[in-house]
Amino acid sequence: MSTAEEHLATRRAAGLFDFSFMGLYEFQGRPPVQTRDLNAVAPGQIAYTLLLKDDGAVLIDATVWRLDADRFWLFTGRRGRYGGRDRSGEFAILALQGPASGRILAKLIGADAIRGLRYFHFLQSKRMIVGRIGFSGELGYELLVPAADVPGLRHRLLHVGAGDGLRECSWAAADSLRIESGYVLFDREVDGQANPRELGLERLVSDRRVFEVKKELAGLEILDEQAPATLPAANVTSECFSPTLGKTIALGFAHSSPGSLARLADGRTARVATLPFYDPERRRPRAAPL
Repeated sequence: MSTAEEHLATRRAAGLFDFSFMGLYEFQGRPPVQTRDLNAVAPGQIAYTLLLKDDGAVLIDATVWRLDADRFWLFTGRRGRYGGRDRSGEFAILALQGPASGRILAKLIGADAIRGLRYFHFLQSKRMIVGRIGFSGELGYELLVPAADVPGLRHRLLHVGAGDGLRECSWAAADSLRIESGYVLFDREVDGQANPRELGLERLVSDRRVFEVKKELAGLEILDEQAPATLPAANVTSECFSPTLGKTIALGFAHSSPGSLARLADGRTARVATLPFYDPERRRPRAAPL
């Protein structure tokens, strides 16, 4: 199956991705290194957060899972030294994403559990932890099991999901899905220089500090023409052909307003677009799962 077919299978039905490369760090007490006010995060809830450098630039984005009153998990897309107890690799992480994902997962943990699990919350079902989050812009779940259990879980999911169109998918499909959905990625948009305001993520910083804006994250629609030298510059950070939209799109930094043209570093022309490209009001991840 091609990357485009995997992408469209996830948009239309469901895709299964392996995210076991992620870093996991456990904290007894609130993680000191992230930007959210965790007083507002209840046990069983997940918060999207940022880790900042001393100069205010974003080092990496992450999620915090509150296990109980005093215990937290911090997940990052890249392993590193972020404090806490490093538990990376203890769990395998499968991401089940797409409009059919709730129906498929209900066959394993029950319809009542799926209906009761809210967006950015998690539950435990026997040896599996299920978080209702994702990167695809669709309804989705991340499934954590002990690493030794992942072959069995993958087999069960593919078996019960076959009739619903579930397909095993690659990182390339995950990347094009998240670009359509306007989600940033470490080492791309999160380049160690951009601050939360420049990334459009200032809402995740609870201490109300002020960030200088030298560039702004934007969508870019790549046009098949050379750009005049007089156009303002834009810098591409992530690019793909969008199977959903049928055109080449990108995330990047620009100084122009949506609808205006910009010149890329390789001389191509791009039209600045509002993010996200797909599902502008981001309703699909919050949709009823069944």
